[in-house]
Amino acid sequence: MSPPAARSHPDIVPRLVVGSSGSRPLTLAEERALGTYAPVPVSSVIGELERAGLRGRGGAGFPAHVKWRAVAAAAGPRVVVANGEEGEPASFKDRWLLTHRPHAVLDGLLVAADAVNAWRAIVYLSHPSTVRAVRAAIAELPPAVAARVETHVVPHRYVAGEESAVCRSINGGPALPVAKPPRPFESGVDERPTLVSNVETLAHAAWIARYGATAYRAYGTGESPGTGLATFAGACARPGVYEVPYGPTLRELLAECAGEVPEDAPGLLMGGWFGGVATTAVLDVAWCYDALRAAGSCLGCAAVTVLASHERIAEVAARLARWYAAESAQQCGVCRKGTAAIADALDRVRDAVADQADYDNLDRWGTALRGRGACAFLDGAANLARTTVDTATLKEQLT
Repeated sequence: MSPPAARSHPDIVPRLVVGSSGSRPLTLAEERALGTYAPVPVSSVIGELERAGLRGRGGAGFPAHVKWRAVAAAAGPRVVVANGEEGEPASFKDRWLLTHRPHAVLDGLLVAADAVNAWRAIVYLSHPSTVRAVRAAIAELPPAVAARVETHVVPHRYVAGEESAVCRSINGGPALPVAKPPRPFESGVDERPTLVSNVETLAHAAWIARYGATAYRAYGTGESPGTGLATFAGACARPGVYEVPYGPTLRELLAECAGEVPEDAPGLLMGGWFGGVATTAVLDVAWCYDALRAAGSCLGCAAVTVLASHERIAEVAARLARWYAAESAQQCGVCRKGTAAIADALDRVRDAVADQADYDNLDRWGTALRGRGACAFLDGAANLARTTVDTATLKEQLT
């Protein structure tokens, strides 16, 4: 990763990284020219990540240095996993990074392995294009370096990227979440302390380790520093993946990158699908973790889909709810029953036959079901329930 060149708006510095013609992976020589694989002061890496305020790019936005420090402080052999199983619908940033900048990810994985003194470094993948790209990149490395990196491939599924599912699969089990504790940083792969990190997080970490926290904080906000990859899709002129800073409003970023949002757009899907639906009021909220959360939405995996004028929020929400019900791992009763109940209620909302009990239940489930089950999957369905009944546009459609 590197700060992109400035564009027309003085506060927005996006760089188109997907959607342009002729895009190709950078060669090892090109990566080395950018500083990839250059030596870093290993002993100071975790402290530099803390000063930089790097937040994990897997969706939760958790401070990266906390898990790194916990694994580094643990006794015995440790493991580092680059998590490239991008399960969130509408998000393509990790796939782009793995297929076009695989060396940036491998660089971050090796920096992490050295920083926490790990004996195994694993790239966890599912999409065939990313498997080919990463294995080709590993083959380009000097044999002694290539020997440090393993790949582990699983069938693509939403919950397969949850960190406990990652460890369970590498250990020979199904790629399904398990109840916590222990968490992977306590006992994960081989029952060893394991750092499971999103591939974009690792790419940023390597850049910070090499160029420092001050340079990283030249972009973004105090609580959401730096830049991040965002997927903009749907009813926009230039859909794609962009590297953008945190801080400008979503409206400003979309206008500069993907194109102006149509005035008749009924709403947006936020955080892939995890953040649920939002009215166009979210366009004037700052693109950062805290502001979007305060507005009742979320940044999540930084994927935004602009709904087209012909789409009804009620129909979109019902379709997404059915996907959640079908995609549930069926391991936890609360998830199995909760996603099905949300889908049934939103079907009735879509068909304009919902009664007050349906709206009351959706509102209640939107809060009460969060944090239940072995993973955060149910949180996405709960967010969909809550945001749908809170959406003024939907209420207008049904009156």
